[in-house]
Amino acid sequence: MHNDVFSDLANRWPSAVVARSQIEAFTGGAIKGSYMANLDAAGEGPPREKIGRQKWVYPVRPLVDWLRHRSQASGK
Repeated sequence: MHNDVFSDLANRWPSAVVARSQIEAFTGGAIKGSYMANLDAAGEGPPREKIGRQKWVYPVRPLVDWLRHRSQASGK
């Protein structure tokens, strides 16, 4: 499998899910939880699950796939 920055994110994360409140840590500060909440409200966010009454989490692999799909590679 091709190893890229997105695969590295998934491989280094210690859980199978990323809480919305932890998305900034997961992405190295590139994306904030409030931005994810806005995308989710617009139906444009990645697959997510609700834990308890108010906690939203993103399964790591679908989140990484979503990030990869939305990213723009810079020219080398």
